[in-house]
Amino acid sequence: MRVVIPARYGSTRLPGKVLKLLAGKPLLQHVHERAVASGAEAVIIATDDERVAAAASRFGADTMLTSADHQSGTDRVGEVARERGWADDVPIVNVQGDAPLIPPASIQQVTALLQKHDTADLATLCVNLDGPEQYRDPNIVKVVCNQAGRALYFSRAAIPSYLDQSSQNHGWPAARRHIGLYAYRANALERLTCSEPCELERLEQLEQLRALWLGMEIRCEMASEQHGPDVDTEADLKRVKEILAVESNGHAR
Repeated sequence: MRVVIPARYGSTRLPGKVLKLLAGKPLLQHVHERAVASGAEAVIIATDDERVAAAASRFGADTMLTSADHQSGTDRVGEVARERGWADDVPIVNVQGDAPLIPPASIQQVTALLQKHDTADLATLCVNLDGPEQYRDPNIVKVVCNQAGRALYFSRAAIPSYLDQSSQNHGWPAARRHIGLYAYRANALERLTCSEPCELERLEQLEQLRALWLGMEIRCEMASEQHGPDVDTEADLKRVKEILAVESNGHAR
């Protein structure tokens, strides 16, 4: 298993978020430490920004400068895989650079899920939604799967949607929040990154829709570990700081 952490400096809602300090460390360092704790053979930070590369080098990360023209994190991971010459049978895991609370066990789980299904091109994880607010929140990506755990669709919209809008629950108990964590086979990653973004991907701004558009198989299962929030806004950053403070106090006792 190899892990690549795509890390952009630019962000519409929170510029420079990967370098924001959390408990005295850059956010990106927390992600890197959790990826290393997964037991991965290699953990590489992929960025197109010298500031991010310099910060990553300071905390000892294997870092690679990639093209500034990539449309998604998957494209950035693909460049690393080609440059490193990884074989087709090596699982490659894409860990989002804004996920400082990613459980190392989830990185192991998504890799095992890919290896379990010979026909799968990708694997990913999901969790239950916390409530109707997340169901309606376009920043929370939802996923719908078939009975075998194959992803049918991902959306920022409220899916599955109840036809009867008078229902009190409006569909959210049946919805699942998608975790932006992917394991790929190297040949599937190459096919993805050699393909242009599709219209669905552009509309929803979700890179995994390119894989579904191409007819690729994405396996999805419930994460065995609890997942904290990713950081997209200042409010998210505050929440993560509070969670880390609680964890720190617990370890200090």
